Amino acid sequence: MPSFAPHTDEEIRQMLGDLHMESLEELYATIPVALRRTEPLDLPRDRSEIEIVEEFGRFGAANSAVRTSLVSFAGGGVYDHDLSAAARHLGSQSAFVTAYTPYQPEVAQGVLQALFEFQTMVARLFGLPVANASLYDGAASLVEAVNMAVGFTKRHRVFVSAGVHPSYREALATFGAGTSLDIEVLPLQGDDTCDLPDSLGDTQGAALVVGYPNYFGAIEDLRRAKALAAAIGALLVVVVDPIALGLLQPPGALGADIVVGEGQSLGIPLSFGGPLLGLFAAKQEYLRLMPGRLVGETRDLEGRRAFVTTLRTREQDIRREKATSNVCTNQTLMAIQAAIHLSWLGKAGFAQLARRNYDGAHYLAAQLGELGLVPSTKRFFREFTVRTPISATELVHRMLAHGFLAGIVPPGFDDRLICAVTEARTKAEIDLFVDTLGKELR
Repeated sequence: MPSFAPHTDEEIRQMLGDLHMESLEELYATIPVALRRTEPLDLPRDRSEIEIVEEFGRFGAANSAVRTSLVSFAGGGVYDHDLSAAARHLGSQSAFVTAYTPYQPEVAQGVLQALFEFQTMVARLFGLPVANASLYDGAASLVEAVNMAVGFTKRHRVFVSAGVHPSYREALATFGAGTSLDIEVLPLQGDDTCDLPDSLGDTQGAALVVGYPNYFGAIEDLRRAKALAAAIGALLVVVVDPIALGLLQPPGALGADIVVGEGQSLGIPLSFGGPLLGLFAAKQEYLRLMPGRLVGETRDLEGRRAFVTTLRTREQDIRREKATSNVCTNQTLMAIQAAIHLSWLGKAGFAQLARRNYDGAHYLAAQLGELGLVPSTKRFFREFTVRTPISATELVHRMLAHGFLAGIVPPGFDDRLICAVTEARTKAEIDLFVDTLGKELR
């Protein structure tokens, strides 16, 4: 298909005729006047094609790619991980890349089986009996988890830790405005864990949401969170870093009712913001309220093992006003890529991966401590927060000039820097990073 396909005047006239319209102004009449641009775009004129291509090439060159020009110590849900050549090759097979929604199980057994295996892995990882075939991303998964808790409890009050990813909380607030959610944000204490009160009061809440580890890297006390939620009849929703579960107890074993997370770290490369992968698992009693797509195992008429999508109300597709979920689909290709990656690692390999992340992060924390940058908590996995003596935003920009993506500055905290370490970081890179950072702080 050509990259440039203009509409001729004749084609525009034909289109308007088919729509029974007289002009393009009539076509755009539904757009509010306040949203329309009345003056032309301020663009340079009389440029040749090659000049325009070169100009956009300069724009593209401003993007600095991790691994080729930047060494990343940033995280916040998206991480620079290694991806084996085998997993990358298998995940790019045309049978997966070109697969459409598996509505017809008789012609989609391969994709359905792969998704079934993905669900099994997520359920075992999270310590819960049932998982869906993925959602769009971690934020969408949290929104759907809260929707499910509201649908199950018939309540609308939700308690959310300030340690939950700020973008996830923004997404929840946006969707919650349309469903009249009453959201209360619980503050953090000095070690960046949620300041859980002795009681959530007499309020009948729908859900209590905490991170594990949270956005700032701290590991929350899920048992206490579960006791608080249970005391008011609310569901405990946990937003998890899946790699951490190679070392930490699964949330399901600690009382979580619903567990969600971002699955990019499970074999999906960094791609300038996407695609991502929403993970979702829950207890058996919430099965019929689960959002998205669910693949089940059955037997065909000849007794052979078979796979089908199951327990999905058609209202999610065709009667939106009666839907129990805002999501009807999943990230098939990303979910299959994650399943391949986890299969390649195996149980022992996954634990080793988690250990390398943990050891690297704690080594970096110890080295930064020598510079006076002490993590706010000792209970972290691969991500931790330090206070900076100068503007953290300025420090990040300075480190970019040295080829380092130094970390994330949390919104509203310009004196804090969140650093993350994955297995992709070598000791030499960490040592050079600390040495360079120390020079910038002198």
